[in-house]
Amino acid sequence: MKKLNIYLVRHGQTYYNIYNKLQGWSNSPLTEKGMQDARNAGKKLADIHFDAAFCSDTTRAEVTIQTILDMNQADSVKQPTTAPYFREEFYGYFEGANMDEAWYLAGAPHGLSTFKAIVEKYSIGQAKDWLKDADPFHHAENNAEYWARVDQGIDLIRHSEVPDDANILWVSHGNTLLSLMERFGQGKYDLTVRPENGSLTKLILTDDDVEVEYYNRK
Repeated sequence: MKKLNIYLVRHGQTYYNIYNKLQGWSNSPLTEKGMQDARNAGKKLADIHFDAAFCSDTTRAEVTIQTILDMNQADSVKQPTTAPYFREEFYGYFEGANMDEAWYLAGAPHGLSTFKAIVEKYSIGQAKDWLKDADPFHHAENNAEYWARVDQGIDLIRHSEVPDDANILWVSHGNTLLSLMERFGQGKYDLTVRPENGSLTKLILTDDDVEVEYYNRK
C-alpha cells in the first residue's frame, strides 16, 4: 500500500480575504502580504523534495504554489498540476458577497445567524447544504456535490505516478482545509477558526485513508 506525504498550504492572502468576501470559484489577486505568505511557505519548504504538486485553477492558488516551487532547493517538480477538482467550495449566488451576510441568510431560517454557530451546533457540511438552499439560483455546492468533486482531486493525487513515501505539495483554500479537518481530523481541531493564509498542514495519504499529522502551522 503506497503512502504519500501531503504538504498542504493555504494560498496567500487576497483582497477578498481582507474585504471579508466569500471567494470560491471567483478570484481576487494576492495582496503584498499574500505574496509574503507564499514566500514564507516557500522558505519553510525549500529543502523538501516534491515529486508532484497540485492546486486549483485559480490564480491565488497558482501564484502561491509557483512561488513555493520557484524557491525550492531540492530539485523538485517545476510546475504544478492544476485542476478544478481542487477549487474551493462554489458559493453560487453568494460569490463575492459579504461573508457574514451570506452565512446569516443560510443559517437564520434555522435559528442560527453565523457560520460559527452553524458549525458549533451542526457541521460545515450542514452549512454548505443551507447555503445552497438560500441561493436563489441553487448554484452553490451542497456537501455531497462538493465532496464528489474534491474526492476526484484526492484520487488524482493518490494515482499520480510517484514512488512510495513521496512528498506532494498541495496548495488549497480556507474552507477546503476546514472541510478536510472536519472529515479526517477526528474532532481534534477548532473548525470555527479559519486557517491562516500561508499556513502549513500535513496529511498522510494512503490507498484508503487520510490521516492528519498536523494542521495550520505558521
